[in-house]
Amino acid sequence: MALARSLDIDAYKPAEIARRIEDVGVTKAGLGVVETVTLGVLAGAFIALGSIFFLLVTTESGLGFGPARLLGGMAFSLGLVLVVVAGAELFTGNNLIVMAWIDQKVSTAALLRNWGLVYAANFAGAVGTAVLVTLAGTLALAEGALAETAFAVARIKAEIVWHEAFFRGVLCNVLVCLAVWLTFAARDVTGKILAIVLPISAFVALGFEHSVANMFFFPLALLNGAPEVTVAGMVANLVPVTLGNIVGGGGLVGLVYWLCYHPGDAPSSGS
Repeated sequence: MALARSLDIDAYKPAEIARRIEDVGVTKAGLGVVETVTLGVLAGAFIALGSIFFLLVTTESGLGFGPARLLGGMAFSLGLVLVVVAGAELFTGNNLIVMAWIDQKVSTAALLRNWGLVYAANFAGAVGTAVLVTLAGTLALAEGALAETAFAVARIKAEIVWHEAFFRGVLCNVLVCLAVWLTFAARDVTGKILAIVLPISAFVALGFEHSVANMFFFPLALLNGAPEVTVAGMVANLVPVTLGNIVGGGGLVGLVYWLCYHPGDAPSSGS
């Protein structure tokens, strides 16, 4: 039986995915502070790297609106690929810990502790990467056109009204958490990468809002003197987007799949 399972190359079934995600949620909630913060900083940096890649490929692309957004989304996928394959703690993905919380395998205090530490660490990693990108003079690429793209992205995000920012956050994390869900169906690295690309490309192309990515876009613009971009504008964006991310990932993905599969009722296989 063990040999048969080791040779199994089929994707994990949805009920198995639910159980695996719940088991991982318990592990994540139990991580020490140092490990959680360090992995959170890495995740913020990884998403920031995907974000600057997005800015680069959409600058003066000449492809037209739709194709340029698709290409940008594929580039942004780098961030979640690094988080999943290299290993890191990302706030938006960790919204799925609600599955373990509902089954009372993770306490409310442990859930909020994880989210709080990871959110702050993601912010630190994203801002730190913005500082490094600024010191490297990266925004001077394409004779300053990359800087103009970065400024425009931050300015547009700052102008999104509260309710639209919230619902864009909801839709964004539905797709992000579905991408994470799909990676738990894969049995190898190639499968995980392929599972990530389409959902992440879709949320970027459609203009949905990711709180951790915005932790990079705003500081990058602010550090480089973008006009009409302020700290107040950043906060006004991050608050509704963060709340929307929680509702989308924790509610519309985590809660819905818990209702479908009740992973706490099944014995853990140790997968």
